[in-house]
Amino acid sequence: MNVFSTPRTVPRTVSAETVALEAVLERTVAAVRTAGELLRERHDVAARPGDLDEVVRAIDANDAAVSALIQQPLLDARPGSRWVENELGGGLLPDGEWWVVDTAEGNINHVHGMGEWGVTATLVRDNAPVLTVVHLPLTGDTYTAVQGAGAHLNGERLRSSAKTDLRAALVGTGQAKPGEDEQALRRMGASVTAMLLNALVVRVSVPATMQLIHVASGRMDAFWQFSDVCSGLLPGALLVSEAGGSVTNTRGEPWSLAARDFLASAPGLHTHVVDILSDLA
Repeated sequence: MNVFSTPRTVPRTVSAETVALEAVLERTVAAVRTAGELLRERHDVAARPGDLDEVVRAIDANDAAVSALIQQPLLDARPGSRWVENELGGGLLPDGEWWVVDTAEGNINHVHGMGEWGVTATLVRDNAPVLTVVHLPLTGDTYTAVQGAGAHLNGERLRSSAKTDLRAALVGTGQAKPGEDEQALRRMGASVTAMLLNALVVRVSVPATMQLIHVASGRMDAFWQFSDVCSGLLPGALLVSEAGGSVTNTRGEPWSLAARDFLASAPGLHTHVVDILSDLA
């Protein structure tokens, strides 16, 4: 099942299932905010890990602490749902409902005392995201989306960018995880160069969700990634789609968890961005 395509032209109607998901959303927001508060308490702006072992220990400690707090409340919020253990995994999930959670999205930033991090939780049904929450503890902002009910920031409706000229666009990409294969990294480098020649400004940063919330909000105009790490893409994919943006792979084909790469953009820029990125495949 796939809910994404090039720009949506037919508005969705609110269904009974959407109403049911709104009730799950309320409990999800509460769980994610509680987890975010724990992660905020663990944040140290003076943190300066000295080597790779120390970085890995700090990352693992954050994941363990937050997972222990958030997992059961989310499973209780949707009886019968299951939990995806590998947050860096990609590809299709078995049928049914799954929670894809990033207990510390931007964990690498958190453990280095930086501010771009948060907690995300996405409910996936038969490989399509139907509900997501992204909470940023340092600002108190909470982004939410339910399939068919729009995307919101602190309750206010989000709209993707109305730009149509790539020369005026702020776009971005980033590394999905350590140890990406060389081909993906070379494509990323080539894409940055190509976009520097065509767009106004190119951001290269992590994590993906922190750029995708800007695309959903209309503050950024496009984000792409040559990876299939689902925990970093699913929240933003649903937010952008529900905000009226376009979510596909880099060749302009409908995106799903089976895709090997990802593109989210303002609808008026989508074709131009695809033209640039598809040449790098």
